Amino acid sequence: MNWNVELEIAHKLAQMRGWLEQEKAGALRLRGVDWFAWATAGASGSTCQTAECGCAEVLVTRDAAYILTDAAEAQRLRQEEVRGCWTWQVTPWMQPRLAELREHFVQHAAQGRPVLCDRPGLHERCLPVALREERLPLLAPEQARYREVGRLASAAASEALRAARPDWSEQELAGACARALWSRGLHAVYVLAAGAERFERYRRAAQGFGLCASLSRQRRFRPARDGIGEADAAILALEAVALDACVAGHALSMVYHALDSAYAYAGQPDTVQEFRQGGIAGYRAPEVAAGAHTEIALKDGMAVAFHPSLPGSMVEDTFLLSGGRLHNLTCDPDWPAATVQGRRRPLTLEVQ
Repeated sequence: MNWNVELEIAHKLAQMRGWLEQEKAGALRLRGVDWFAWATAGASGSTCQTAECGCAEVLVTRDAAYILTDAAEAQRLRQEEVRGCWTWQVTPWMQPRLAELREHFVQHAAQGRPVLCDRPGLHERCLPVALREERLPLLAPEQARYREVGRLASAAASEALRAARPDWSEQELAGACARALWSRGLHAVYVLAAGAERFERYRRAAQGFGLCASLSRQRRFRPARDGIGEADAAILALEAVALDACVAGHALSMVYHALDSAYAYAGQPDTVQEFRQGGIAGYRAPEVAAGAHTEIALKDGMAVAFHPSLPGSMVEDTFLLSGGRLHNLTCDPDWPAATVQGRRRPLTLEVQ
């Protein structure tokens, strides 16, 4: 199928209207920036990257699809973000009764039936978990956008770490990483730079088109010494256990338990319980965190990102599960790498 934005949005509107029929609801209201990006094929409804809800919402009924926003943001959203055939419901931003007027419109549009919502307010019903999980397998155009986000994010990571100097503070390294992301049109969702007293690494989640790509890279300025190669080999072997468990049909908990066993084998028991290990990725990082009882099944089209850690070492990339194998979305072909279990995995960049 040759997808375009209008076709993708139409597909998702049909999907959402199917949910309305299934739940006997009158309207579906999407407040979160993650759901807004999903419904609009990658548009941003937020002016603040740390906000869970933005300045615009999506409202879908059986016969209409609305963008709800205020007059201060409507023109920018129309010109720079939102594409497709939406009906715009714009409220004056200085109206003291803005929230009341919007709630009245939503209830009127629902025609007395329940309103489903990703972040429900008063008189709204929570979007069922089973329906929330339907967005996790990504459509072909979403996968294409994700590949672009991953390509840009990995290039930004490489640029920042190759330019780093041994006298930089962790804040300076994090700033360089953020600048490299912004210069490529990506938003830095989370940046962690750890220096000499911990270990030189760069971990971050970057966002573009609403999709979050995560990766971790390491650089050392000290001359090579015994044990560095072994450290890379140990963490990559541990990660390979988790990635090998990422098979369509397997429960996410199986990946968690595989990591737990791998940590024990590496002499680090209970580590899996001390730190988050990642999970299913997409419009949030993560969408679903891996845990001992996370029984959601992996499916073709889902993205995953895991970040196992050992003392002095960490590794992470974002992968797409497609065609029975994992495709690395955040691979930089110019970064030093080794092949582990048939996958190209990043090594520590050594600078003499």
